[in-house]
Amino acid sequence: MSIVAWTTRLTGWLGSLLNALEHNRRYRWARRFLHRHEHAVPPSLFLGGVTWDALTLQRIDALLDNLILGSYLVLLGGFVVLVTLARNDRPLPRPLQKLSHWAPGAIQFLSGGLFSAYVIYYTRSASFSTASLFLLVLVVLLVANEILWSRVLSSYLLLGVYFLAVFCYFTFFIPTVLGKMGFGVFLTSGFLSAGLVISLIMYLDRHDVFETSWAFSGAVGTVLALLGLVVLFYVNHWIPPVPLAMKEGGVYHDVERENGAFVLQYEEPAWYQPWKADDDPFHYAPGDTVHCFAAIFAPTNLETKIYHHWQYYDAKRDTWVDTDRIGYRVVGGRRNGYRGVTFKRHVHPGEWRVTVETPDRRPIARIRFDVVEADTSKGLRYTTRRYQ
Repeated sequence: MSIVAWTTRLTGWLGSLLNALEHNRRYRWARRFLHRHEHAVPPSLFLGGVTWDALTLQRIDALLDNLILGSYLVLLGGFVVLVTLARNDRPLPRPLQKLSHWAPGAIQFLSGGLFSAYVIYYTRSASFSTASLFLLVLVVLLVANEILWSRVLSSYLLLGVYFLAVFCYFTFFIPTVLGKMGFGVFLTSGFLSAGLVISLIMYLDRHDVFETSWAFSGAVGTVLALLGLVVLFYVNHWIPPVPLAMKEGGVYHDVERENGAFVLQYEEPAWYQPWKADDDPFHYAPGDTVHCFAAIFAPTNLETKIYHHWQYYDAKRDTWVDTDRIGYRVVGGRRNGYRGVTFKRHVHPGEWRVTVETPDRRPIARIRFDVVEADTSKGLRYTTRRYQ
């Protein structure tokens, strides 16, 4: 079946559906209700998308979650095209004219659902000291969702934000499918996103949305400029290394493996510290070893290497000084993350941190702790917990 025939059949089916709804008493009541409370509809739909994500999102590699988000992208792209055609007074079949009245609300819900999902996923993978800038961009897009989509905006902005929506999806979907990460995979995600949105621009151009070649070039240039911007963010480590995320991490006096679980030994916390479950601060006595434990979630079939980058703070030079960078391979698939531990002897009092990072030094998480001299006259008591 040709695309024209398929489109004609879909439009006819949509027209029959809308005609049936027009004769439905409940539908007419709902339409009057929404018209009467028009000012409250956009934020309600936005919150609906956010709430739906909060209740339903599971793993970043979950098939159902990816299918839902992928369908959101397809529908969002369709509604962006429909709104752009309607705002530029392009002729539309009658069913699509009726549907265009619902398009702003649909865009509101779909974009709210997408960007809230991205904030959730990217927050799990963000080291806030370095990758927070891109995360801030996502939060701004999420909070400004009502302004972005419910006002009369230029086609450039609509298409630019849609490019970011597609790009954010591909940056974790492509590595999950290919089972690997890296700059090449990132560029593949970026070029696929740009190619998809530029295809929409070419479709709109065939319907005379852009009155001049300069207007068409401006739309394409907007997408390419955004592609260049996200590449700049990547090379500066401002984009979190999704789909990796730290599930658990901390420093301990000892870490041992026992019957498939990791037994984490740390100083017994005071009665008023029920939340404390690691050794920060680390009370160090001669002969002690500092163990850094981290559980990194990676999608099924993804294999990569991560590193524990040990540093201490030199107050005189006001800088962090490298001491060790120890790596190990991570195999994806475990719900609680792939567990690994590195250790260091001969530490000294002061501020320390261990950055859990990718081979190209993109931070996944950062574990900060203070080393203080232990009072050997007082016997330290230890406790343990198990991490499966």
